[in-house]
Amino acid sequence: MADAAPTPPQEETRPERPRFFWPGGLSARLLTLTILFVAFGGLLSLPPALAQFEQQWLLDRVRAAELASLAPEVAPDRKVSDSLKSELLKGAGVEIVAISNDKIRSLVFAGPRTAISPYLVDLRGNVGLDLLAPFRTLFSAPDARLRVIAAPRFRNDLNARTDFVEFVAPDAELKKALMGYLWRVVLVIAFVSAIAGLLVYLTLNLFLVRPIQRLTYAMERFRADPEDAEARIQLSGRRDEVGRAEVELDLMQADLRVALNSRARLAALGEAVAKINHDLKNMLTSAQIASERLAALKDPKVSQALPRLERALDRAVKLASGVLAYGKTQEAAPEPRPVLLTAAVQTAAEEARLAEHHVALSCKIAAAERVVADPDQLHRILANLLRNAQQAIEHQEGRTKPGRIAVTLTRTRDASFIRVADNGPGLPERARERLFQPFAGSGRPDGAGLGLAIARELAQAHGGDLTLIETGAGGSTFELRLPGAPAPAPPKRRPAAHAASK
Repeated sequence: MADAAPTPPQEETRPERPRFFWPGGLSARLLTLTILFVAFGGLLSLPPALAQFEQQWLLDRVRAAELASLAPEVAPDRKVSDSLKSELLKGAGVEIVAISNDKIRSLVFAGPRTAISPYLVDLRGNVGLDLLAPFRTLFSAPDARLRVIAAPRFRNDLNARTDFVEFVAPDAELKKALMGYLWRVVLVIAFVSAIAGLLVYLTLNLFLVRPIQRLTYAMERFRADPEDAEARIQLSGRRDEVGRAEVELDLMQADLRVALNSRARLAALGEAVAKINHDLKNMLTSAQIASERLAALKDPKVSQALPRLERALDRAVKLASGVLAYGKTQEAAPEPRPVLLTAAVQTAAEEARLAEHHVALSCKIAAAERVVADPDQLHRILANLLRNAQQAIEHQEGRTKPGRIAVTLTRTRDASFIRVADNGPGLPERARERLFQPFAGSGRPDGAGLGLAIARELAQAHGGDLTLIETGAGGSTFELRLPGAPAPAPPKRRPAAHAASK
């Protein structure tokens, strides 16, 4: 019967790779965010700068008004002409000047009165800057006026009893000066933000973005063609996180290449074994027919050699079937249920032929103890472990002590631990590194390395695991962990005695 045509593999649906345009690129985002953050920091300094500018501007007007207030005191008749008064007020930029001596306020120069009351700005004391004052000035009414009070500076030299100097003036000139200063500060902040953002962008782009782009390009190229030797990342030798990422990417690419090569070899091996297995069945069938004919002979030598021939044929069939099953099929999902562990160990020991190889089995488990597992898969796990232990003991050179395998069971609240310990030679160092890898973990030259790989796969399918606990000159110990710890099986009830016949 012809072999069925292999089913073509379905094309894997991959997510569409995002396309990065300038506004969405890392470089553009970095530049934009840097400029915004620097500009934000500059804007935070804007209210104090405006408040300082306004305070200094008002203090200059106060000093000018204070100097103007000294004119009547130095005049011959303590009187100032209207023309000089106008010139003094115009030069100081104010409308009204007043002073307070001994808490008595007096007008020095009086200007025209208006119906709009001026708002007060008090510059006396060390209260600090009023950060909202500039904004009140900028958003005040068009014809608003301000009243400024400040401590004297020049009058204290002439009259120490002066309390303060006061003037009233329109705030239009102050508003214009604030607006001009505001635009100058905004332009400076914008310029500094652009320069700082550009410098930070160039620096981070050189030390961060460019290496990330190199990593991304190397990953894209490796994904497109993993066998391309030029797809490897060129290490920069950096000692920071970027350098570590380059090293890890290079190691990952090397590991993936090894894995892909192994996968290709396994695929080729599976295809070859499938073809060999088809022809091997016919060969083994002929060999089995020949062995049956030999069994009909009464020759003692033939009868002595025939069991070894049958075992060799069985091993050949199992090896070919195991390689084919591992390479081309997946294990069925386990169907766990409570299983008597002692009976399972004894059945597995019979398949491993421990008695024929003079290996003693010590099963230190009560007959009623149970574990939760799929019976068939548990049998395969135990048979693989016992067979591996038996073969390790059998192939030990210079062995004088009889072989022995001990099986024990321990429990926790939610798990069962089965340990299989032998007194063999232990595992060599090269076999421990790849112990559970198929075709690589065998410690014997003639081993395929499938037994432990299959056993661990079955254990993990149950939600447990298979691990090597210890190994050395005194032997090896493997531990099978299975979830669940069922209670021992209840004792079987004896059938009631039949009633005595009448």
